[in-house]
Amino acid sequence: MGSKFILGTTFFLFLISFSIKARAADFDIKKYGAKADGKTDDSQAINSAWKEACASTTPSTVVIAKGNYMAGPVKFQGPCKAPVSVRVEGILQAPAEPEKLKSQDGWVVFRNIDGLTVSGGGTFDGQGSIAWSKNDCAKTGKCNSLPINIRFIGLTNSHIQDITSLNSKLFHINVLNCKNVTLQHVIMTAPGKSLNTDGIHIGRSSNINITGAEIKTGDDCVSLGDGSQQINIEKVKCGPGHGISIGSLGRYHDEQPVTGVTVRNCTISNTSNGVRVKTWPASPNGMASYLHFEDIIMENVKTSPILIDQEYCPNGQCQAKIPSKVKISNVSFKNIRGTSADPVVVKLACSKGIPCQNVQISDIHLTYNGKNGVATSVCTNVKPTMTGQIFPPACAKTAALR
Repeated sequence: MGSKFILGTTFFLFLISFSIKARAADFDIKKYGAKADGKTDDSQAINSAWKEACASTTPSTVVIAKGNYMAGPVKFQGPCKAPVSVRVEGILQAPAEPEKLKSQDGWVVFRNIDGLTVSGGGTFDGQGSIAWSKNDCAKTGKCNSLPINIRFIGLTNSHIQDITSLNSKLFHINVLNCKNVTLQHVIMTAPGKSLNTDGIHIGRSSNINITGAEIKTGDDCVSLGDGSQQINIEKVKCGPGHGISIGSLGRYHDEQPVTGVTVRNCTISNTSNGVRVKTWPASPNGMASYLHFEDIIMENVKTSPILIDQEYCPNGQCQAKIPSKVKISNVSFKNIRGTSADPVVVKLACSKGIPCQNVQISDIHLTYNGKNGVATSVCTNVKPTMTGQIFPPACAKTAALR
């Protein structure tokens, strides 16, 4: 009887101790001085809570409870001693005036962390409308002077879920030099007229999974830069925006290969483009391979729902007559259906210097919803393999290499 009592008491005390430790693992930024009044800069409180959580030897959580927090810039710097979660339930707001947020790094930055979780249903409001009026990149070439809303740099084994990025000044989310990261049920929202507000831009990262995202923005919903490898994008609702893009590639020397990209079960609505691969002419050597687009619905896409563009030359800022040296190979477009505001619904414009290799087209049904002709396709410097039912017939205008 006595031994049972002792064991029971010991277990009870263990539960109390465990409960205390569990509660102690929460670092509520309000306890560090956050006002949540939408006026006071709460950056220091957030950074202080993070610093202690990151130093904890047991898993911990930074809590940003409901309320409006003015902050910026905010840096969540690792490495940490144990996995850390950031639970954002409230609204983080960046200063509206770009001059008050001078940071080349970004507005909210998570850097060099293993086992990070960001969740909670909260919002990162970049208050970007003033910045958009000053950010005509085509004229100024100074896009990088504005901060990205949320940057994930050097993360491993991390999970980002149930957060919203609102009205970013530049990109909403940037994933750079990361491995094994999932972004699930994330929302990005900005007007279609907002300049250079890519939803999720990935570069030099591997094993990145994007699932269940809703992206309404003024540039690419998802864009993949050099070094993007083993990327899975599925169940994304995109539009307005510029579609889902690989590239642009080939603008700079020493770009890393892009390989192993799968885009599936997505809906792309009222965008300027659908799914595309774009490389610059007159480029250094590069490579993009094993790119697969499958089970995609297109709704009123304005220009070429399916596009390979190796003559990508926005605003005439390139040597358009010199062919691209980015080699594109092992690409498939399967079961893509919907409508286009452009009669050229499929355009495969490959490089005459290095023609595309092993391109497959299968089960395509894209219709033109305008009044100027009928749906057609154009292919140059590529001979795709075609299977299943294809409408309009692939490479109707040019089936041979030119």
